[in-house]
Amino acid sequence: MKEKVILAYSGGLDTTAIIPWLKENFDYDVVCVCIDCGQGNELDGLEERAKASGATKLYIEDVIDEFCDEYIVPCVQAHAVYENKYLLGTSMARPVIAKRLVEIARKENATAICHGATGKGNDQIRFELGIKALAPDLKIIAAWRNDAWHMNSREDEIEYCKAHGIDLPFSANSSYSRDRNIWHISHEGLELEDPANEPNFEHLLVLGITPEKAPDQAEYVTMTFEKGIPVSVNGKAMKVADIVTTLNELGGKHGIGIVDIVENRVVGMKSRGVYETPGGTILYEAHQQLEELILDRETYALKADLGSKFAQIVYEGKWFTPLREAVQAFIKSTQEYVTGEVTFKLYKGNITKAGTTSPYSLYNESIASFTTGDLYDHHDAEGFINLFGLSSKVRAMKMMEALKK
Repeated sequence: MKEKVILAYSGGLDTTAIIPWLKENFDYDVVCVCIDCGQGNELDGLEERAKASGATKLYIEDVIDEFCDEYIVPCVQAHAVYENKYLLGTSMARPVIAKRLVEIARKENATAICHGATGKGNDQIRFELGIKALAPDLKIIAAWRNDAWHMNSREDEIEYCKAHGIDLPFSANSSYSRDRNIWHISHEGLELEDPANEPNFEHLLVLGITPEKAPDQAEYVTMTFEKGIPVSVNGKAMKVADIVTTLNELGGKHGIGIVDIVENRVVGMKSRGVYETPGGTILYEAHQQLEELILDRETYALKADLGSKFAQIVYEGKWFTPLREAVQAFIKSTQEYVTGEVTFKLYKGNITKAGTTSPYSLYNESIASFTTGDLYDHHDAEGFINLFGLSSKVRAMKMMEALKK
């Protein structure tokens, strides 16, 4: 019997061309696995396309709830943002995809896993680190880095497919390179390759509209959280996946979550992309709005540092590592009392606070108000300032003595 290879299959031109390429160059039985992280209608017609291209089987694995509950939620709780802008939409999906690819490889007794990520991007690192961590015995085939891969353009791939009797509905016309899941959609290529160019939002946007085209009327939204996990929107209890979907609709409607960034890839180059993350942007902001009431100063500061570290870990594909587990354990411990309700309004790309409540709020009006309360005596501040600034005062005194000499 032929050995089997598991192909991470999106249904796009790249991975479709890889099917006959694997059969021709390695003589494998190709088992395609498409991991559904919320791509929507991008999955239509995949089975026919995969089998027409020579695959022996296609799995379509729905991991949307797992993705939301076990990967998105920890990133929200950590407030993990890469380089101050990127909400990790592609990054956080790669480990759950790698995990399911390994599971299907074990089920099929496959000897290799193949992916179609290019040799210039981050995804090759994320996929391969995940596979190595979960199945170090499996061979990894990176088509674009393989010496037998001689296709360097869409035209090459289309011609290759035609030469192998595969007639597919793909155009050689250039388009944006996109990655979509329930959390976001990313756009790269075309005019975005030159940072001097303004994005063509009329042609580019998929999940929403620009703030200029958003409604002239603000919309109020109320959310509740329990232990840092979102549980309802506008009074309706929902699972996390449905909350993300609902917030995507609301955010897209009001021009929320459009980010244009030049980021530093793991491989050393800078790349420019536009990300649409309407629901995720709202969710991050709502969660942080609640945390401001609940976390003490020192915990809040350390959590911000580790949140940045968590973003780097996820971005670099190091999900299946002791470091990620350790940082996430700290983050989870901070969420024990992040329970309450947040209200905000959406208006032309903006998210504005409109009230926050929590049974665990550390905000005390009798302390914070200008009126002196029982818990705070203004005179106490004098001794505190004297001690807090003692080192600065001593240094200044020594400097004055030195100048007199």
